Amino acid sequence: MPKLRDDLEQHTLPTGSFGYSAARLEDLGATEYTLVDLVVDVSGSVAGFKRDMEKCIQQVVQACKLSPRADNLMIRLVTFSDGMTEIHGYKLLEKCNLADYDGVLKVGGMTALYDAAENAVSAQGDYAKKLAASDFQANGVVLVVTDGMDNQSKIGLRAVGKAIGNIRKAEALESLVTVLIGVGTKQDPVVSQFLADFHKQAGLTQFVEIDQADAKTLAKLAEFISKSISAQSQSLGSGGPSAPVSLNI
Repeated sequence: MPKLRDDLEQHTLPTGSFGYSAARLEDLGATEYTLVDLVVDVSGSVAGFKRDMEKCIQQVVQACKLSPRADNLMIRLVTFSDGMTEIHGYKLLEKCNLADYDGVLKVGGMTALYDAAENAVSAQGDYAKKLAASDFQANGVVLVVTDGMDNQSKIGLRAVGKAIGNIRKAEALESLVTVLIGVGTKQDPVVSQFLADFHKQAGLTQFVEIDQADAKTLAKLAEFISKSISAQSQSLGSGGPSAPVSLNI
């Protein structure tokens, strides 16, 4: 297994025992960055499309590498089931190798959705403060991909909304876009409604769903995620977030 977290510095969070890792400030060459958290559900129900989801992640990373804003992006990959696993922290794209994502998803367990979403938002807020203190400008985008309802988190939905509110108050991030993505959830009205309620009550920016979890659909999802990242990065310096990207599947 490649050492995906090499050269990253460990940070703790006041909101819980699970922290994050990130590029050292002295290793950063640009003056502004968009922080990207890709948060992926790996509960047992994901087993049927695990490999296609890995390809989706690779396609997102590859698209970001080809972006005109590639030097201004840092990506963090987190998975969640019973708990959370940080595959790697905020990492410069030049250090992201596509082959490292082969076999990276370890599937099994339940769904700690709220824990993972709160951690992603809080990590962005904390690292943004450190960037701002060293005169870096930053904005962020959190993309949470799930196929089910929370049934394992130690915290509640309100903690996610509170974390988003804390970022707005701190003003270290110029703006934050949060996108909740339901995979195959349109077929289950109970799950679909649960995620719609989560989006609304936590104050997430956008909620989208896809019908199927097959290779073709997940490839289109990768395109949507890449465009969402690109739009938010291009908005840095404008004073506000990017407009939501349409998901056409």
